[in-house]
Amino acid sequence: MSAAGSDGRGGLDVPLEAGAGRRVKLRPLMLLAPYVGRYKGRAAAALVALVVAALTTLVVPIAVRRMIDFGFTAEGVALIDSYFAVMILVVAVLAGASAMRYYLVTTIGERIVADIRNDVFTHLTRLSPAFFDQAKTGEMISRLTADTTQIKSAVGASVSIALRNLVLFIGGAGMMVFTSPRLSCFVLGAIPVIVLPLVGFGRSVRRRSRRAQDTLADASAYASELIGASRTMQAFTNERLAVRRFGGAVESAYEAARGATMARAVLTAIAIFLVFASVVIVLWVGAQDVLAGDITPGRLGQFVLYAVFAAGGLGELSQVWGEISQASGAAERLFEILRVKPDITAPENPAALPQPVRGEVALEDVRFAYPSRPDVTVLDGITLRVKPGERVALVGPSGAGKSTIFHLILRFYDPAGGRIGFDGVPLASLDPAELRRHIALVPQDSVVFAASARENIRFGRPEASDAEIDRAAELARASEFIARLPEGMDTMLGERGVTLSGGQRQRIAIARAILRDAPLLLLDEATSSLDAESETLVQAALDKLMEQRTTIVIAHRLATVLSCDRILVMDQGRIVEEGTHASLTAAGGLYARLAKLQFEAA
Repeated sequence: MSAAGSDGRGGLDVPLEAGAGRRVKLRPLMLLAPYVGRYKGRAAAALVALVVAALTTLVVPIAVRRMIDFGFTAEGVALIDSYFAVMILVVAVLAGASAMRYYLVTTIGERIVADIRNDVFTHLTRLSPAFFDQAKTGEMISRLTADTTQIKSAVGASVSIALRNLVLFIGGAGMMVFTSPRLSCFVLGAIPVIVLPLVGFGRSVRRRSRRAQDTLADASAYASELIGASRTMQAFTNERLAVRRFGGAVESAYEAARGATMARAVLTAIAIFLVFASVVIVLWVGAQDVLAGDITPGRLGQFVLYAVFAAGGLGELSQVWGEISQASGAAERLFEILRVKPDITAPENPAALPQPVRGEVALEDVRFAYPSRPDVTVLDGITLRVKPGERVALVGPSGAGKSTIFHLILRFYDPAGGRIGFDGVPLASLDPAELRRHIALVPQDSVVFAASARENIRFGRPEASDAEIDRAAELARASEFIARLPEGMDTMLGERGVTLSGGQRQRIAIARAILRDAPLLLLDEATSSLDAESETLVQAALDKLMEQRTTIVIAHRLATVLSCDRILVMDQGRIVEEGTHASLTAAGGLYARLAKLQFEAA
C-alpha cells in the first residue's frame, strides 16, 4: 500500500518526518487551509467581525477610566449620562459583532467538516482492495464521524475563540504599555513563565488525544464486527464474551480519554494560576502607585481591566489549545487516509477499447500473491484465453485461485508477473472504471444493501428504468418472491439483506448482473445458495443471459458447469486440466475425482 502501512490494530501509520517528532504540533491543522480557502468571503467577514468585537471590548476600559477620573467630579456630573450612553452603544456593537462572528465561524466549520467527510468518503471509494485487506471498516467509520466531529469543534469554535483571545491579549498588552509602562513590565515579564508550560503540556495533550482517538476507533471497529454478525454471536451464545471484549475496548478508550483530559486540566490550572497571580501582584503594585500619587485611580482601573483582558485571553488560549491539539490529532488521522494512494490507477492517456466490446479475456503466464500475504503465491504461471461468446468454467478445490482470477480481470490488483488483456488491450493501459463498465459480476457472497429491492437491483445500472429493473428481476426468477414482500419492489431489505434467505439474496445479485447487460459475465458460485427448484429456474435464466456474452463461471457444484464450452481445472494456483465434462471424466484426473465425490454423494 502506498504512503501508509498497517499498524498492530489494522489501521494506518504514517511516520512523521525524520527529526520532526517533537516539532510537529499543529501542522495537520494547516492542511485544512485549502478547505477554508473555498470560503474566503465568509472567512474574511468572520475575521472582520472578530476584530471589531475585540477592538470594541478594548474600548471599554478607556470609558471606565474617564468615568472614574472625571465622572464623579462636580464638573463631570453633566457628562456621566453621555459616558453611560457611549457604554450602551459599545455594548450593542460588541453584541452584534459577536453574533455575526459566531454565526459565520460556526457555519464555516460545519461546511468544512461536510467537505472533509465527502472528500474522505470519496477517496475511500477509490482506494484499491489492497487497502481494505488490512484496514478495519469500523475504524474508517470512526474517522469519518468521531474525528470529523473533533475538527468541527475546533474549526467552528475553538479557532475562533483562540483568535479572539489572541487579539484581546495583543491589544490588551499594547494598551497596558500605553497606560503604564512601569506596571506593564511586571505583567509582560511573567509571560514566558506562563507560555512555556502551555507549549510543553500542549505536546502531551496532542499525543494523548491521538491515543484516545485510536483506542476509540478500535472499540468502534469491534462493535461494527459484532453488530454485523449478531446472529452468529447469539447462535454460539457468545454474548458475554462479546460484552467483555467490547467493555475492555471501551475501558481502554476511557482511560486514554481520561489521560488526555487530565493533561488538559493540569494545563488549564497552571495557566489560570500563573495568569491571575500575576494580575494580583500587579494590582498590589498599582495600589502603591495610586497612594503615592504617581497614577490616578481611573488609570489604575484602566490598566487592571486591560491586564484582566490580556490575562483572560491568555488563560482562555490555554483551554482552547487543548481542544485544538485534539483536533490536530483528529486531522492527522483523517489526512493519513487522504495521503494513501490507490495501487490501481488509470494511466495518464488510457487506451480505448475496440468497438463493439466483445468481452475477450487473455491471461499470459500470470503470477500473483496478495499484498497482505506477499510470501504466499496464489497464481503460478496461469495462461488462458476466453474467446468472445465462449463459456468457460473454472473448477477445483477451495484456495486453488479461481476467485483471484476474477479479481485480476476486474483489475482489483495487478499481477506480479505476466500480462492480462481485455479485447486485446492490456489491462494496465485501460482506465479501470471503463474496463469494469463492461463486466457484470455475481459474487460468491451476494451483497445486498440496506435499501429497497428496486434500488438494490438498480445498483447494476443506476440509469436503468423501472421497467428494465422489473424485467431483470423476472429473468432472475426474483420477481415472484419480491411480489410477496410487504411493499413489493419498494420493500426495504435490511442491512446486508438480513430479511432475505441466501437464495433470495443470490437472485437479487443475479438480477443486478442481468441489468448490467455487459459483454463479459463473471459468475462466482452464482447458484450455490439455491435449492434444486430455484437452481433450475435461475440456471435457465443464466443460460439465456449467457447467450452472445463471454462468460466465466466458478463452481464447486459440477452440475453448474455441464453446459460450458470448456472446463479448466485449477489446483494450487495452476491449471492442471482442460477439456469438456466428458473428456475430463474419462481422463480420471482431479476433475474426475471431484465429479465422482459429488455425484456419489448425490
